[in-house]
Amino acid sequence: MAGQILAGIRVLELGQLIAGPFAAKTLADFGAQVIKIEPPGQGDPLRKWRLLHEGTSVWWEAQSRNKQSVCVDLRQPEGQDLVRQLAAQADVLIENFRPGTMEKWGLSWETLHALNPRLIMLRISGYGQTGPKAQEPGFAAIGEAMAGLRYLNGEPGRAPVRAGLSLGDTIAGLHGAMGVLLALYQRDARGGQGQVIDAALYESIFNLSESLLPEYSVFGAVREPAGAALPGIAPSNAYPCRDGYVLIAGNGDAIFQRLMQRIGRADLGADPDLAHNDGRARRAHELDAVIGAWTAQRDIDGVLDAMREAGVPAGRIYSVADIAQDPHYRARGAIASLRAASGIDVEMPAVFPCLSDNPGAIRERAPQLGEHTDAVLQAAGLDEQQRAGLRARGVIA
Repeated sequence: MAGQILAGIRVLELGQLIAGPFAAKTLADFGAQVIKIEPPGQGDPLRKWRLLHEGTSVWWEAQSRNKQSVCVDLRQPEGQDLVRQLAAQADVLIENFRPGTMEKWGLSWETLHALNPRLIMLRISGYGQTGPKAQEPGFAAIGEAMAGLRYLNGEPGRAPVRAGLSLGDTIAGLHGAMGVLLALYQRDARGGQGQVIDAALYESIFNLSESLLPEYSVFGAVREPAGAALPGIAPSNAYPCRDGYVLIAGNGDAIFQRLMQRIGRADLGADPDLAHNDGRARRAHELDAVIGAWTAQRDIDGVLDAMREAGVPAGRIYSVADIAQDPHYRARGAIASLRAASGIDVEMPAVFPCLSDNPGAIRERAPQLGEHTDAVLQAAGLDEQQRAGLRARGVIA
């Protein structure tokens, strides 16, 4: 098996919380060396988010695997000098501060590019580096709302709801990681130089918005919240069972016929008006009522068995407890277990996507705060006396 694709690529991560660090995690999983710069004291605020074990978030253990922690106070000029020195030796720098922050610290793209023309700089922010809203703070929830996602989530006539995950951050992180890979290819395979990737949270969600804008631009149509249904694609919904809900996606033409045959409504399967999606979409409420009446008389397992036999996509709605116990997840190796510095074993998503010849890997646990400060700075050329002086002045920890 060949080595990891990004082995030898050095990434300097200045970001905090989710978006920038998620991009860096993605690169680290495929072999990049990620040096995470954290403020002395508490470090990345994610260390204290959600559920803590012995004072450290278990989320941190998943988000910061394969990374090295270096404590540098970026508010001090000497700390900024250290980052410039590290950036001069890096391939990629990732930051997700509010636009203008890096410039205030003397770490603008122009400055860093002059030091290292091969450097690739990923900048993730709420609204992007330009435009009238660029200087405003923007978290995932705001980006999701601006991109139209929050408008669609929920039941008609009720308050919009969020997905329960910071999708704006993680999807922006994935877009950012893709941008880094493209820029590395341009630099290393085509003889280019470093460049800036400007990734906005709202644009990353907007990029996934399917037909929303095309339909509005041509027809003036505004897609409205539809609960569990997928408007214009039918039948596809959550249907009641005696012990909960089940998802059935019978929206392919041949699949629809098999579904109708299986639930005893071959007449609908043979109806020429329902042969294609446009006709079914016009009668979606009728079809949902028919399917729901059939599922309501059965348990979830019975419905799933029937759908499996008929070749109709269907599934139960998983909680995380269902995920942890599901044999398919385990058989695919989709769940990894990592022993944290505290000694506990933490389960987390494995490395995705799955590559046949150069798969990603979880090589190291998440670091303790400042665990690699001395090793990284020594490798960068700072001797023990220099490091001791910086530590005494509170520049590093």
